[in-house]
Amino acid sequence: MTEKKTAPKRKKTAATKNAKPVDTTISPDVQAVDPRLLELLVCPKTGGALTYDRTANELISRKAKLAYTIRGGVPIMLPDEARPL
Repeated sequence: MTEKKTAPKRKKTAATKNAKPVDTTISPDVQAVDPRLLELLVCPKTGGALTYDRTANELISRKAKLAYTIRGGVPIMLPDEARPL
């Protein structure tokens, strides 16, 4: 018969004793977009620069006058699905 191994118990420190649980759930509609990705993206209609609107969770193309929505952290870069400004 084999013994069941258990992980050693960790000592509680002052930081962990008083720590409050953190809510790590993020609504799929409000996930942050990787800043490195934002640097690479351009408007598919004009090829122009995009501006990230954090409050509306959209990428804005001033040239095309379109707002591309971001769903689950993924920009939807389809002009037909973009919101006109």
